[in-house]
Amino acid sequence: MNDHCNQVGSFALTGSGEIIGDLAQSVLAARAVEPAHGEGDGHSHESACLNCGTTLLGSHCHQCGQAAHVHKTLGAFFHDLMHGVFHFEGKIWHTLPKLVFRPGRLTREYIDGRRASYVSPIALFLFCVFLMFAVVKNAHLDPASAVDVEVNGKHVKGLEANKAELARLEKERAALIAAGKPTDVIDGQIEGRKSGIESAEIAANPAKAVIDDAVKDAQSDKPIAQSDIPAIDAILKETGRNPQLAIYKLQSNAYKFSWALIPLSVPFVWLLFVFRRRFGLYDHTVFVTYSLCFMMLLVSVLTLLRMLGLPVLTIGLNLIPPLHIYKQVKYTYGLTRFGAAWRTLALCIYAFMALLMFLLLLISLG
Repeated sequence: MNDHCNQVGSFALTGSGEIIGDLAQSVLAARAVEPAHGEGDGHSHESACLNCGTTLLGSHCHQCGQAAHVHKTLGAFFHDLMHGVFHFEGKIWHTLPKLVFRPGRLTREYIDGRRASYVSPIALFLFCVFLMFAVVKNAHLDPASAVDVEVNGKHVKGLEANKAELARLEKERAALIAAGKPTDVIDGQIEGRKSGIESAEIAANPAKAVIDDAVKDAQSDKPIAQSDIPAIDAILKETGRNPQLAIYKLQSNAYKFSWALIPLSVPFVWLLFVFRRRFGLYDHTVFVTYSLCFMMLLVSVLTLLRMLGLPVLTIGLNLIPPLHIYKQVKYTYGLTRFGAAWRTLALCIYAFMALLMFLLLLISLG
C-alpha cells in the first residue's frame, strides 16, 4: 500500500514538474517577443546608455529603448527570471480578464493603439500554445475507459473490458454451434459489443479514426469525400502507407507549426468584411490571434477540469467557443446582433475548415 502511494506521489510530482517546466518555457518564449517590458531599475546608475552611448534623460534610453540602469548581480538575474515566470510582466492579469469576458473590447483597444496595459497578441499566443500543449501532454486522459456499452441490459465499461466480453461471447457462440443450437441471440450481443469497441477506439484516438477513414477512401475506387483536389488525394494515399507515422507526426509537430493557424484563418475573416474597407488585414490578424489565444486557454482549463473528474470537456468545447466568438466579433467590428450572429455561424464553419487545412498541412510536412 505504501509502495503504491509512493509511486502515485512520484508520478504526480513528475507530471507537475513537467507542467511547470513547460509553463516556464512558454513564459520565457513570450518574453522573447516583448523583451523590454517588465524590466526593473537594476543595480547600476549610468549617465549614458550602455548600449548606444546616448546621454540618458529618463528611465530608458530615448534612442534605442534600453533600460537606463542595468543589473549586474546574480541575485538580480534570478529576480528577473522569477518575475518573468510568475508575473509575466504584470500585464497578463490585466489582459486575461478582458480576453475571457470582454474580448471585443480588448481587440478593439489594441487595434486602436491602447496597448500599454495589454500583452501583445503574438506574445500571448506563444504563451498559450506552450501552456496548452504542456497541459494536454501531461493530462494522461483515457477517453476509452469512460465508454459504457449496454447490450441486453448488461453494462460493460472500458475498451479492454468490452474486448474481453466479446471474446467470451464468441467462445460461447462456438460452443452453441458445436452443440447444434441457434445463435441468433448471441449474434446480436456480439454485434452490439463490436459496435461498442469501435466507438471506444474512436474515442481513444479520434485522429487515427479520421486518417483511417480517409485512407480507405483514398485506396478505394470511389472519390474522396469533399475533395476533388489531386494534391490532397496524394497526401492521403501517402499517409495510407504508414498511418501510425502520420499520427505521430501530427502529435509531435502540431505545436511547432501552430502559428500557421493565424495566416490560415485571417482570409476567412476577411471574407466576412470584404465590403467594409475600414477594416484591414491588420484588424483581422489581431482578432484571429486573440481568438486563438482564448480557444487554447479554454482547452487547457477544460483539460485540467477533466483531470479532476469533471465531465466538462465536450460540453465546454461545444457551447463556449460560439458565445465567445459572438462577443468578440460584435464589439470588435461594431456590429448589430444579427450581423454578429450570422458572422459567428460563418466563423464556426470557417474555423473547422481552417483546422482541417492545418491538419493537412501537418500531414504533408510530415
